[in-house]
Amino acid sequence: MSSPPAAQLQSSGSDSEGSGQACEQSIVIPNRFITIADSFEKKEHSWFVTSQIPTDLSIQVQDVTFTVHKYPLMSKCGYIARLELQPSISNLGYDLKLENFPGGSETFEIILKFCYGLPIAFNPNNIAPLRCASEFLDMSEEYEDGNLISKTEAFLTLVILSSWKETITVFKSCKNLSPWAENLQIVRRCCDSIAWKAARENSTTEDIADRQGWWFDDVATLGIDHFMRIITTIKVKGTKPEIIGKCIMHYAKKWLPGMDVELEGLRGYGYGKHELQFSILSAGKEEVSVGQKEQRTIIENLVNLLPHQDEGVSCKFFLQMLKMAMVYNASPALISELEKRVGMMLEDANANDLLIPNYKNEDHAKLNSPEHNTMHNIDVVQRIMDYFLMHEQQQQQKQQNIGKTNVSKILDNYLAEVARDPNLSITKFQVLAESLPENARTCHDGLYRAIDTYLKSHPSLSEHDRRRLCKLMNCEKLSLDACTHAAQNDRLPLRTVVQVLFSEQVKMRTAMEEKEPALQCDNSEQGDTQPSTSIEIKNLREELENVKTRMAELQKDYSELQREYEKLSNKHKIVSSWSLGWRKIKNSFHSKADAAETGNGRQTFNSTSRRTSFRRRPSLP
Repeated sequence: MSSPPAAQLQSSGSDSEGSGQACEQSIVIPNRFITIADSFEKKEHSWFVTSQIPTDLSIQVQDVTFTVHKYPLMSKCGYIARLELQPSISNLGYDLKLENFPGGSETFEIILKFCYGLPIAFNPNNIAPLRCASEFLDMSEEYEDGNLISKTEAFLTLVILSSWKETITVFKSCKNLSPWAENLQIVRRCCDSIAWKAARENSTTEDIADRQGWWFDDVATLGIDHFMRIITTIKVKGTKPEIIGKCIMHYAKKWLPGMDVELEGLRGYGYGKHELQFSILSAGKEEVSVGQKEQRTIIENLVNLLPHQDEGVSCKFFLQMLKMAMVYNASPALISELEKRVGMMLEDANANDLLIPNYKNEDHAKLNSPEHNTMHNIDVVQRIMDYFLMHEQQQQQKQQNIGKTNVSKILDNYLAEVARDPNLSITKFQVLAESLPENARTCHDGLYRAIDTYLKSHPSLSEHDRRRLCKLMNCEKLSLDACTHAAQNDRLPLRTVVQVLFSEQVKMRTAMEEKEPALQCDNSEQGDTQPSTSIEIKNLREELENVKTRMAELQKDYSELQREYEKLSNKHKIVSSWSLGWRKIKNSFHSKADAAETGNGRQTFNSTSRRTSFRRRPSLP
């Protein structure tokens, strides 16, 4: 009989972006209509044809048994035509079982309708399974013109691959069609189509930031294997590293719970608790326990995809990935790679990003020492600093400058945060503080703040440990405000206080000397006020000499106190003598300062006298 048109397309429109459109669909009518089937019925796990002609073939696909006629299938399917069908034991027909049939029983049901000459509908959800199944059954042009292979291939090439949204849908459907989808190049063609459209859009769009989300969301719905193929192909197309990096970051936020968790030190934690640890897993334990292995696989694959250029991904994202890798017990090699990448761009980090929790594991559970109960993982930051110094040394050989000063500020802020942990050992604190070379810090105010925080959080430190800790900072690199605070800080050892006082006086002298030329310049302009200004300069010099004298006497008192301390052996006497000597220094210093103020009697030196007095101030913020 004559056949109607081979295919009739019912399309709702084409797309390049794939947003808000109906599915492309094609109604396919076979070339020959076989009238032996009156109707089709399905009951539970059986599918059979109602016809006046008895059926003679039973085919099992998965758990569904299809009772059909042999002729319609053999006329279109080379696979079945070539089989030597075995007679059925239960009836006069034949039995056949199709193992690993692409698309399963749903796809085979559509093929049966096609073989019986009934119209079938192609859509993005079934086109890939039908293409693979038709290849499995060898439904080629050799058995009939316009057979299923040619029709599915035409629909796939002409309709699906021209549409972004439909290509994504077909790409997802290939997940369970291996190896057929790979061998038939369906995966490769979909991947090339998606990559070409994404790369073309990025190259033609002036403002990428406004348009990039439309394809990031679609690509993020793919499994990690298909996502890797997409990104790899997009890289080959020459897409900018920052676009690839943003796409990977978008994918990670969707598939890795806990990526955006911010950890800001010990704020809100009580120091009386036995264990000062928390974990991202505690918040989402039920969420990640099922697919922990899959999460680890995603992390490892995403790290391998990250662009090598620094501008591709932010340092913050690398640190987030490092935290997630530790949560999901990624391989040591992967964690080391992430630490290295963070070290290469550490100048772009901030202290809060470096606060990596010290996650519990079975080994740490067996250890009860306070060092293993610290809230933050100090060892990771130490290794990051080592990688930074190695990278910085390589860049110096290339005569490229890295923000070492900025890194010192980041490290000092980090030390100030972790110093609040009562379980942090002084050795770890000292080693981390000394990891940067001495010339890296132009100012030691941040380091002083961290040391003061540590001393305040560890009040039971011995005098030896206090002196050991204070040796980390250079008093000459403290600002005048920091010197003033340190001189009145009773948590610091006496030796350090004396050094700070000496440094403070030197800074005051320098400030006065810098002020003298400015006063001379003003006096030359004012003329009439020159005698008065000369007197002020003379008085400033006299005050400076008085400060020097008081400083020498203070150092003498300190030496006497040291000799007394060495002679005493009784602990109680040591403490009493120490307190008495300290009061002696304070009283001596106050009396001499007051005498100097009374002797001069000028309002000009009130500010200087107030600066050298020992008023108590709150802790450095």
